[in-house]
Amino acid sequence: MSGGEFAPAGRGHVPGAAGGDDLEDHVLESLAEGLHRELSALGAHAAALYLLNRAESVLELVVVAGLPHEFIGPWERVGLAAPIPVADAVRGSEMIWVCSEEVMMRSYPRIALAVPYEFALAAFPLPRPGATDGATGVLGAMFVLWPGEQPDHMPGALRDGLGRLASEVGFAMERAVTAGRLRTPGSGGEVLIHNAPSPAPGTPSATELMAARLPEGVCALDIHGRVTSVTPTAARLLGAPTDNLVGRRLWEALPWLHDPLYDRYRAAVISGRPTSDTGVRPPDQWLAFDLYPDSSGISIRITPAEVPAAGSKRAEVTAELPQLTRTGALYHILHLATALTEAISVDDVVALVADEIVPAYGAQAVAMLTVQRGRLRLVGHRGYPPEVIARYRYSPRFSFTAGARALAAGQPGFYESREQLDRAFPHRAGQHDGMASWVFLPMIASGRTIGTCVLGYLRPHHFSTTERAVLTSLGGLIAQALERAMLYDKKVAVAHGLQAGLLPHALPSVPGLATAARYLPGTEGMDIGGDFYDLIRLGTDSVAAVIGDVQGHNVTAAALMGQIRTAVHAYATADADPGRILAATNRLLSDLDSGLFASCACLRLDLGHQRASLARAGHPRPLVCTPGGGVRPLDAPGGLLLGIEKGGDFPEAEAPMPVGTTIALYTDGLIETPGVDMDEALSGLADELSHDVSLPLEDLADVIIARAHAARHRTDDIALLLLRSVGPGAAA
Repeated sequence: MSGGEFAPAGRGHVPGAAGGDDLEDHVLESLAEGLHRELSALGAHAAALYLLNRAESVLELVVVAGLPHEFIGPWERVGLAAPIPVADAVRGSEMIWVCSEEVMMRSYPRIALAVPYEFALAAFPLPRPGATDGATGVLGAMFVLWPGEQPDHMPGALRDGLGRLASEVGFAMERAVTAGRLRTPGSGGEVLIHNAPSPAPGTPSATELMAARLPEGVCALDIHGRVTSVTPTAARLLGAPTDNLVGRRLWEALPWLHDPLYDRYRAAVISGRPTSDTGVRPPDQWLAFDLYPDSSGISIRITPAEVPAAGSKRAEVTAELPQLTRTGALYHILHLATALTEAISVDDVVALVADEIVPAYGAQAVAMLTVQRGRLRLVGHRGYPPEVIARYRYSPRFSFTAGARALAAGQPGFYESREQLDRAFPHRAGQHDGMASWVFLPMIASGRTIGTCVLGYLRPHHFSTTERAVLTSLGGLIAQALERAMLYDKKVAVAHGLQAGLLPHALPSVPGLATAARYLPGTEGMDIGGDFYDLIRLGTDSVAAVIGDVQGHNVTAAALMGQIRTAVHAYATADADPGRILAATNRLLSDLDSGLFASCACLRLDLGHQRASLARAGHPRPLVCTPGGGVRPLDAPGGLLLGIEKGGDFPEAEAPMPVGTTIALYTDGLIETPGVDMDEALSGLADELSHDVSLPLEDLADVIIARAHAARHRTDDIALLLLRSVGPGAAA
């Protein structure tokens, strides 16, 4: 390949909504032919080329080499947010190398579930020629497959070769798009499936005559699984005339071959490696199948096999032909089911359906409606304009609409054109949402219909039997995920309401003192914990600040936290001495005998005399940042945790607090992270305080909490209270 000049090649198309013209055909054929040559040079056996549709944030498939379309159909449109290699390559502007099935399972478990075979994969972005910005300089992406396991680290020569391939394909595609010779994504082009030419079916050759003399049966399939030649011995073993097999897929001509042959054929094409299996020809003839693939097709050796021992493959042999689901469709359902199990909230379910399921089936819009108080309520959508969403937002459950019909009947509705929809619902003719085809999927979970999922297509779409079956199954999977997510959202709403009721709604305004507080729940459990903080005004120029952490992350811990906060508030108002406040609170907690303990730090600020006094009950030391940016711990001898010993003592320590001093009180969730040394975490917190000391206190609180907020898993909740002396008369 050089400079995007490729020779035309033989071709096959999967029709889209609109056909391509001769110029586009020539461009795609040239790209595919050059791609096939490069695959051979790189030792690879298959590849796919995507163009980036920026308007929809979707990668759209345009060329496939070495794979049937049905194998890659689920990923014909890939959302950029999808956790798969080509999307990761574009998002990160980097090459992704998956060297083995084990690495695929670890890094991309959904893909490994959908294609559980031994192969290696490289995915990389296609750069726009001359572009310097990694975000806007990507034209599309490619992936390439190699047989079997490859080295853990991509060899330098291979990386260089793929880099040249990416540059040359990007150059050719950019020039073709600029010259108007290639449709841009989203404009209704076709997917070109390019494979090495196969001999015409039924044409004998010297090689076939030689194979016919062998005692075992031999047949050849093209890359799509169609029989191109079959020896008389193979036809006899399969129990079918040669004319009934040539030009057809074996498992379609002989349904009993669907299991085991279809999955082995799929494994051979994707992995590029030989594979084998055994199967029974009704009523009791066992056969062994050995498949040998290359980029032009598959050769299959068929030999008689011994009857397996009981329990090894089939315990009993029967003449009944199994009714089997297409394995490819099953793998796709498993892939999507795996993705849906990762969704936690309703927003997660909607985002996953919009980012992965909608692009995979060529749809451009989705709306999800659930039954609430006798009406259909919109819980999530993507791709619809506001005026359409306004119609969907609340609609009667029992109305003569496609969504209501799917809900009432529990049956999906497929409408391939506006004319079909208008005939089914004539009174709503003309009331369209801008789409040209629709699917209305009833969402059935736990034996009841909880809502309807609507998929919209901008162009007329034909729904094949397989696609209808997969989408119907998908409606149930979405329903289960959505039902689980709605229960989770309700639980979280209750937890957040309880937490909000126990924490201060607002901190009191104190002249000469600026304050900021943050609370961040953990990501596991009920999103509720025992962390608390409070600021208690004691006089015109003095306050008490308290922060604590009750053991546990449940309603019991939260309730005890509320009791402790109330007690501290009462004792502080009565006495205002930190050591005595903690001692009295400790006696109360011991008397309650809850079996839980709590850490606590109590700080008294005398703004008039610029002094601070501190007492601690097993709580992390606050950090003090001086006006010049120096940071040190505000130390005080740490007493026992509250609730351990009824007569515990809590000594106090005093420190100066000149104007401009910032004090950070926090719970241990801020500095305790699995795998991170606590001293290093505390040092990092001190560095943030020192570096950002000039920031307004609210901005400083955002900076400190941002790192913790970005963590995907937080086993503990976090409370943060910042105090800054700003001087008499200054705005707090």
